[in-house]
Amino acid sequence: MNISDVAKKTGLTSKAIRFYEEKGLITVPMRSGNGYRSYAPKHIEELTLLRQARLVGFSLEECQELVALFHNPDRHSADVKARTLKKAAEIARHIEELKEMHQRLMTLAESCPGDEGANCPIIDNLSGGCHSSSSSLLKAQQR
Repeated sequence: MNISDVAKKTGLTSKAIRFYEEKGLITVPMRSGNGYRSYAPKHIEELTLLRQARLVGFSLEECQELVALFHNPDRHSADVKARTLKKAAEIARHIEELKEMHQRLMTLAESCPGDEGANCPIIDNLSGGCHSSSSSLLKAQQR
């Protein structure tokens, strides 16, 4: 199977497939006499695993570990579950951080008149200046 066929079956680009190969995340494909890569069904499975794992937030390093577990017949599902729960907890923490960032941005936006004047409580607050009463409001919220 050639790279364009694999790309269609996995939903990845040819460039992504070559990248994963270069990084050692997939089994090295055989080369035909003309030097073209020849992919087997196991490559489809590896690449599908990589694509799906990346879609749910696993890093390249974590994906490499998942591919190794995929190939390990002695793996324990408890190990895979633990990695998945760890990733879910990391994402939950990140969501909370994003919510806090969003709230701070909304508070900043509410403090700004948004008119043609040069006075901007948002700039004052982000620069650490105290040119407006909104700076003290946001500093109090950060505590």
